[in-house]
Amino acid sequence: MKKLLLLGFGFVLACNSSQKTVVDKAEDTKAQDWSKIYAQTITEEELKEHLFIYASDDFEGRETGKPGQKKAVAYLKNAYETMGIPAAQGDNEYFQKVPLEIGKVPEGGIKINNKPFGVGKDILTFSTASGNFSEIIYAGYGIEDGKYNDFANLDVTDKLVLIKSGEPRTEDGNYVISGTSEKSVWGNMSEALGKKSELAYAKGAKGVLYFDTENFARYKRYFDFMKTNDSGRMQLKAESSDNFTVLLNEAAATTILKNISEDHEPKSIDMPISLDIESKNSQIDSENVAAIIKGSKKPEEYLIISSHLDHIGITADNQINNGADDDGSGTVALLEIAEAFQKAVSEGNGPERSVVFLHVTGEEKGLLGSKYYTDYEPIFPLKNTVANLNIDMIGRIDPKRTGDRNYLYLIGSDKLSTELHELSEEVNKKYTNIEFDYTYNDENDPNRFYYRSDHYNFAKNNIPIIFYFNGTHDDYHKPGDTPDKINYDLLANRTRLVFHTAWEVANRANRVIVDKPVATSK
Repeated sequence: MKKLLLLGFGFVLACNSSQKTVVDKAEDTKAQDWSKIYAQTITEEELKEHLFIYASDDFEGRETGKPGQKKAVAYLKNAYETMGIPAAQGDNEYFQKVPLEIGKVPEGGIKINNKPFGVGKDILTFSTASGNFSEIIYAGYGIEDGKYNDFANLDVTDKLVLIKSGEPRTEDGNYVISGTSEKSVWGNMSEALGKKSELAYAKGAKGVLYFDTENFARYKRYFDFMKTNDSGRMQLKAESSDNFTVLLNEAAATTILKNISEDHEPKSIDMPISLDIESKNSQIDSENVAAIIKGSKKPEEYLIISSHLDHIGITADNQINNGADDDGSGTVALLEIAEAFQKAVSEGNGPERSVVFLHVTGEEKGLLGSKYYTDYEPIFPLKNTVANLNIDMIGRIDPKRTGDRNYLYLIGSDKLSTELHELSEEVNKKYTNIEFDYTYNDENDPNRFYYRSDHYNFAKNNIPIIFYFNGTHDDYHKPGDTPDKINYDLLANRTRLVFHTAWEVANRANRVIVDKPVATSK
């Protein structure tokens, strides 16, 4: 770690400094732009030094639960110990254990009215699904929201429920739930499957049959990849249950209800169906890494800065996916931001609110580490968490983008807090002059990046977030994502942006206001 060169001071510490009064010192402190001063500790050289180690072959692609990921968390722990930043959980316990399990690609199939459908062809699931049923409850869109309720006259206790994707519309084409031309969360492909299944389970359903042609194609690719690579679907151990969801293609769905696309009326369907699908689970040992700098005035309010520590590991032909950009860049940025805050602390200018440095595991497996933190074991109360700044890929340039190379995609800054969005813009204008690109902030963005990184688990709990992202590139999730391809000048400037934003959030008089709470799935 480097020594700080103090720049921009408007005074000199002379031999007669003992004559300065407390008032004078306070005035001097107020006059300084500490954010600008401590941001200078973030350098290209140190980012590069960290990343060439963290994204090296020695770390074997940092796949969740594998030896390379263990090397990664050991590296992070050592970095925080070296900087003198304590563990978030106290007692030098930097690791938050995240209980995971992995289910192998399931085998078997189902019979609908004695007609067989095999897993991986006409139906998809990633867990065990078994049982014999003589009745299927068709719940239409499977929605309960306000005055609209597909379950109003249905008893689904211990039964099999058939649900389709989408949401109802009025005769003029608007969506019933939102009352506008904009889809609600129930029509969001990335969220609706989980939200509708959870609602059916909450009402007592044993299992869900889900008809969604878009999601079927998406999960079919995932299923085929896992089968080819003899891998499985990882999940939080806390979320394992006897419930199951099975995706149906059109052939399977129309065997149950011929005109399912046009028929929106919930009903009971007398039809025999048997499920005989088996998946074996094994336990995975993994962990988040969390460190904290306690606030000087408001220690019980927390700003969380996050990045994910994992990547996708080694390919079937033994090529290492180093993950330098994804998310080595975010990881080393977080270390440099932590160092800048710690330098401020060492000189008596630490943040007023507590700042938590959270490296999460299992992002590549479905945002599992951040979900465990928010939904099962938050180290600090979510109600006292003022914001989350999430860094995921900030070291490269999106080849599809035209314009200034000094850019950054910002996602989610205005979703929950107008104030956080405006603060972000002002900080950038004052310090870094990065061109903010909000292309992927569009609710209709088909990439759905807002739902694909760890900030989302904070956002769904109505915690304001900003997601910093450079976009994808040809080396995304490939062995070519190596540290020599990182643009270190951009990485340094983008890291300073996050630090400046964090400094403002941590030191402003009042916590940022949530003025646009969004109803999202848990």
